[in-house]
Amino acid sequence: MSDIKIKIKDREGVSHEVDAPTDMNMNLMEVVRSYELAPEGTIGVCGGMAMCASCQCYVHSDHALPEKSDDEDAMLAEAFYVEENSRLGCQIHMTEDLDGLEVELAPES
Repeated sequence: MSDIKIKIKDREGVSHEVDAPTDMNMNLMEVVRSYELAPEGTIGVCGGMAMCASCQCYVHSDHALPEKSDDEDAMLAEAFYVEENSRLGCQIHMTEDLDGLEVELAPES
């Protein structure tokens, strides 16, 4: 089992350093839910299908992330509070390359 450390700033502005497993095919949205860093029913509403933008986050570290899929790009085009560094947490899968990742949850739309 291999865990990485990531920093997540919740919607209240509180930073959390958490362990994220890389051997369970989890994405960032699932990590946020497992640590209960957002109220139930406010993140991952679509179940991680890139269809709701409830897991939008701002990536503050310089990690190389996978290219945005067409679905993610389209969803962010319709979302509120989108910034240049916005990504959908459900599309960021936990890998060892993401050790030290720093993100902030976007405001709830």
